Amino acid sequence: MDSAILLVRVLDFVGTFVFALSGAALGVERRLDLFGVLVLAFVTAVVGGIVRDVLIGAIPPASVASWHNLALAVAAGLLVFWFARAVARLSQPVLVFDAVGLGVFAVAGTQKALDHGIDWPMAAVLGMLSGIGGGMVRDGLTAQVPTVLRSEIYAVAALAGGLVVVAGGALGLPPVPVALAGIGLCVFLRLMSLVRGWRLPVARPPEP
Repeated sequence: MDSAILLVRVLDFVGTFVFALSGAALGVERRLDLFGVLVLAFVTAVVGGIVRDVLIGAIPPASVASWHNLALAVAAGLLVFWFARAVARLSQPVLVFDAVGLGVFAVAGTQKALDHGIDWPMAAVLGMLSGIGGGMVRDGLTAQVPTVLRSEIYAVAALAGGLVVVAGGALGLPPVPVALAGIGLCVFLRLMSLVRGWRLPVARPPEP
């Protein structure tokens, strides 16, 4: 198997599990029942990848072509549900899991788009969509304004991670270190937004 394809597959599995953890953790916070927690875990884990695969013509999407992603999402959901107290002791578990999942999916999505012949600007955009899609649906299902629509650095962090992959590919650098660098940059920007309050400019209505 080609190393780039293997890398994307591994990152997809890692991202699926981590994003499912974030969805399940939010479900527990909102006091959903077991079925609701599992649904939220699965939706959060697969929506971004499905959107990416449909747009690049990888049909059927990898997230629904086999049982592996469902199994990972269910395992993550059960883990969070049964060990909710331990998860709650973490500092903002939903946001931490979401930051890691965002970076992993942004990088995997960009690499997969490049592998399918998508030009670099749109490859990075598709990577961003891979990262933010699941979180948007998760927030919508729990009646929250999606994080990507707020002033916090979210989509921009995913886009930055994707651009690292694009730059690494253009320079002919090894894919694994490039992927780790892209994930690291994305997670760093997202966590700094949370910890240090880094924000994008906010729209302000004109004075009357």
